[in-house]
Amino acid sequence: MINVAVCGANGKMGKEVCFAVENNPSMQLCAKIDLLGDDNFKTIADAQKKAKIDVLVDFTQPISIYENAKYCLNNGINIVIGTTGLSDDQIDELKDLSKTRQVGCLIAPNFSTGAVLLMMFAKQAAKYFDNAEIIELHHNQKKDSPSGTAIKTALMMSEAKENFKKGNCPETETIKGSRGGESYSNIQIHSVRLPGYIASQEVLFGSAGQVFKIRHDTTDRKCYMDGVLLAVKYVAEHRDFIYGLENILG
Repeated sequence: MINVAVCGANGKMGKEVCFAVENNPSMQLCAKIDLLGDDNFKTIADAQKKAKIDVLVDFTQPISIYENAKYCLNNGINIVIGTTGLSDDQIDELKDLSKTRQVGCLIAPNFSTGAVLLMMFAKQAAKYFDNAEIIELHHNQKKDSPSGTAIKTALMMSEAKENFKKGNCPETETIKGSRGGESYSNIQIHSVRLPGYIASQEVLFGSAGQVFKIRHDTTDRKCYMDGVLLAVKYVAEHRDFIYGLENILG
């Protein structure tokens, strides 16, 4: 039995994770951690004093995830991170800390099988196109931009080549930010925030005479739960660092 704590338990994703863990026969929900709610622990430290935690799943906020992750790794708690907003330097530090402490840490920008496949397909397609851009669309309560999924997608695509703006003319933005943000290998990422969306992403590739699009849409947060539970089982059995769910898919 894997004892699982959920940090951010009162959030939309946190509630789904709690429900999924409670209905998994190989897991036990040992602690709900959230500043809101009388039946929740307020901090990870408080929960650890009262409960045996094998794995903590974090769906909190960009402002808190880095310190939460460091606390877990420094205190022997394997962690699954679904919260986005970590910088490259922070991810590198958590990787080093995970290896030094021999505590499992899995960071996944997206736990949906379809979204992970989109990233993998985009990486493959990047070998054959010299121009590409990413559009990501989320609900208007998402606090970070661009999304972690878009950042990870661009990173994976950048392994194929160094520049995805081949042949582009010099550009002038009449309105600052109209071309989005420039990421790895000059891939432009455009972030849309509107009520009605949960999470969607489109990767566009262009070349002379053709445009190739890959798109994934999330319509229910339940689609993330299989990936979350897979990640929980993985870090409970392994003591290594993983960035991206694609690295543990069978």
